[in-house]
Order: sequence, then structure tokens, then C-alpha cells
Amino acid sequence: MAHAYTPGLKVLAKTLVSKTRRLPLKGDVKVREGESVKADQIVAHTDLPGNIFPVNVANFLNVEPSELDDFMVRKQGDEIKKGDILAETKGFFGLFKSSVASPVEGVLDSYSKVTGQAIIREAPIPVNIAAYIDGTVSELIPEEGVVVQTTAAFVQGIFGIGGERRGTLKILTKDSGSPLTEDLIDESCKGKILVGGSFLTLYAFKKAEKMGAEGIIVGGFNYKDIKDIVGYDIGVAITGEEPVNTTLIVTEGFGEIKMADQTFELLKSHEGDIASINGATQIRAGVIRPEVIISLKDTAGDKIKPSAIKGMDIGTVVRVIRAPYFGLLGEVTELPHELQRLASGSMARVARVKIFETQEDVLLPRANLEIYETK
Repeated sequence: MAHAYTPGLKVLAKTLVSKTRRLPLKGDVKVREGESVKADQIVAHTDLPGNIFPVNVANFLNVEPSELDDFMVRKQGDEIKKGDILAETKGFFGLFKSSVASPVEGVLDSYSKVTGQAIIREAPIPVNIAAYIDGTVSELIPEEGVVVQTTAAFVQGIFGIGGERRGTLKILTKDSGSPLTEDLIDESCKGKILVGGSFLTLYAFKKAEKMGAEGIIVGGFNYKDIKDIVGYDIGVAITGEEPVNTTLIVTEGFGEIKMADQTFELLKSHEGDIASINGATQIRAGVIRPEVIISLKDTAGDKIKPSAIKGMDIGTVVRVIRAPYFGLLGEVTELPHELQRLASGSMARVARVKIFETQEDVLLPRANLEIYETK
């Protein structure tokens, strides 16, 4: 029988994870293929060109641009400090001189005898790329970066804000159905990645950020509160670059939604372990999901293949992503070939799913399901 394709969500106790670490432009790779690396280790480096500042020298000196050679004190390529004289007139018997000083520190990149402008370029901006996860360099990308591979516990979320963070997992709620409230957060949360159950309040997020938490993983969150955190509405564009100090990963959806038991128990089993997280999310073409990666110890000799979600089939565990069963897990028991008429009157491909929590046997549009991969 042909498989039915549907988006997938991974919650894996042990899998092979590969992360590509690439520079924004060509630079130097600092490690070798096969080398073991730590998450905070720099694996590649480059320098971005510094900002440029144009200075209209001819205008300041009240001379013709074609005459600049006669007045420039500095040559192209000279290092310049802020306030250094770039050009100067000879004056009258050494008096009544006019001069132009550099507004910034940098290098005299060039000057033009057509426009009369000098270009000052600030110092290059260093860019360092860290490994992000503990692992082994499985591939070198010459002058660009590396691929780091590790055996890890791996959890994907539905939505996130904030970029890459790293910290020790700390479970704050007693179970997957309990909300993460501000009274559970204190100074012991500094540098930690906090795990809650069904819901995170805005006040709890702000307190966690104030206490210096690196990240929060929780089942549900109020979508309207995101604007209060980042200062603007989040649309369909990719997230991950928000101006927050604490990365947020929502595993189930918006609203008060219990975290899936499998997810909570997996994270709980790794309490005290170091996790790498990234809230980057893209929900349109080229889906990017927020992630939690916990590199496992003592996996030498393990032969584990990367996880690959296959199509939906009989027995596949799925999660419902639309009301009235939103967030619930179930097992596919039937995949009818024929299109079925929905309550709305439209025709769609459906799947029969046995909901674990209620034991109901329901017929749902396949578009309302995502594969929930666990092992």
C-alpha cells in the first residue's frame, strides 16, 4: 500500500543528529574531520568587512575634488584613529588652515578625485561559529564550516522564539499537565533550561528571563503574549533572531495544552544533563522546527542511523493539529483510498484514528494530522 505523506514531529530517546555549522562567507575552518568537539568550541571563523563612513573632504576644505592629492595627509590603506587628520589645506603663511578629521577609527579605504569623498572602513567584525552540540566532525566544508554529528535525545517543538542556547535541564512542574507559573522560578534557574507542563504565563517568562534562565520548554503559550516579549507581531517569517535572553520552545501549541507525556518523560529522564536548544521556527515552505538536543554519553560503537520520517501508514502514531481533538495523540487504524465528504461539505482524504486519551475511534482529514515519531 502506498504511504500517505504528512508532516512529522520527532520525539526520540536515541538517534543520530547531524548539524551543519556554516559561515556566512568564506573563512577558516578550525577543526579536522573526525575530531571530537564540545558545543562551545569554535569550529570556523571569518571576518565580516567593517562598516564604511564616507567623508566629503573636498566640501569641508572648499577645494575641487581633482585637487585632493595636494591636500590628503593620509594615504590609502593607512590605519586611522578617531580624530586623526585626513586632509589639510596649506593655509596662508602657515595660518588659517582648514582640516578634516576622521569621525571613526579604521582604515582609509579610498578617496575619489571625482566625488571628493574619502571612505573610512571600520575594523573587520569577527564571526565565530561554535559546534553547538558535543559530537564528532563528520564532514568538512572547505573554507565554510563543518558538519557535527552526535548520538542524542532529540525533541522537536511546534513554535519557538530566540536562538541557540545551552544549559542544564531543570524540571519545574510535577507532571506534564501542570502549568509553569512564576512562583516556581527562583535564582536557582540561572543558566538553566526550564521544563514545564501545560502552560507558561507571560509573568513566568519575564521572571525566568530576569533570573537568567537560558531557555524554557513548555506545552502551551498564549500567542498574544509574544508581542509583549519581542515588541512586535510574529508573522510567518522565520523566527530565532528575536531580542530575548531566554529562548522559548512550545512543544504542543498555543493555549493551555498539556505537554505530551512522552516528551515530558523524556526530558525528565535527562534532568541535570546539558541540552542545546534553538527556537528558530519556519512554518511555510522549508519547515524549520525548534529543537532540543541532549548529547548522550558512552555511545562509542553504537550503530545508529539518522531518523527519517516515512509516510503515514496503519499503526503510525499521529497527533491531531486541529480542534476538537487538538494536541491529542492517536494511532492510525485505517487509511481509506476514497475521498470522504467532511462536515463542511468539502471532499478530502481522511484517516481513521484511535485517540489514546479517550479511546475514541474517529475519522479525521489527513491534513489535520502530523506524524509523531518516537523510539
